[in-house]
Amino acid sequence: MTVVALPAEPPRAGHALSDLVEADVCTPDEAAALYEAMVQDAVATVARSGGDLLVNYPPAADYHDAVDPEAELREVVGTVLDDPDSVRYEVQVGSTESARIGNTITHLLREEGVDTAAILRPEAPLAGRTAIDAAAMKLRSDPVVLGPAPSGRVYYAGFAEPIDFEDAFAAPAVETITDRAADADLGVNFEAMQPLLKEVGDVGDLLPMLRARIRADGLVPEATANVVSELGLGQE
Repeated sequence: MTVVALPAEPPRAGHALSDLVEADVCTPDEAAALYEAMVQDAVATVARSGGDLLVNYPPAADYHDAVDPEAELREVVGTVLDDPDSVRYEVQVGSTESARIGNTITHLLREEGVDTAAILRPEAPLAGRTAIDAAAMKLRSDPVVLGPAPSGRVYYAGFAEPIDFEDAFAAPAVETITDRAADADLGVNFEAMQPLLKEVGDVGDLLPMLRARIRADGLVPEATANVVSELGLGQE
């Protein structure tokens, strides 16, 4: 069974989705509501999959005001799951994103002896349960499985063996991680590309797909779809 780490932040106004706020796509409060909805959908996705959820939160030192990231994320998880205490919570360790993700994955594989470990970005609300389970199946034969996102990013990265994670998530992450895996003689497989919603350029990638799924009565991330609809994001 794959342990799926969700590198999530507390959905706080002034911190969440700052690129969208700076581009006047939404206000700080709206950005916080949208980010919280994406975290809720990611939690629901992993809970419905065959994976074990680990909420990987930033240290309180990352914030200038009084904040307990674990407590705030437990509240968010509690809106989705009946028992938020059934989910693992661990603080991120490291000075960069690559270091924090690498430390989490390496610890799970080497210290805890799990068979496979992965990260799923909460900003990829269209990555549903089927994609997570399909990636877990591929990890049985390929030591590294990546879910690519536009601009060379990744929304999912799964590992049966650790790689050299130093700057591994530097742009373009999908190529950098693949290079590191190849350097370690590890095979790489890929999932279908999915959009992220972190930067202003992502709005035109994700929202039309989300609205199309809603119109076609397809599988949609309910919390994200509701917030996008309420805020009228992406509408002229």
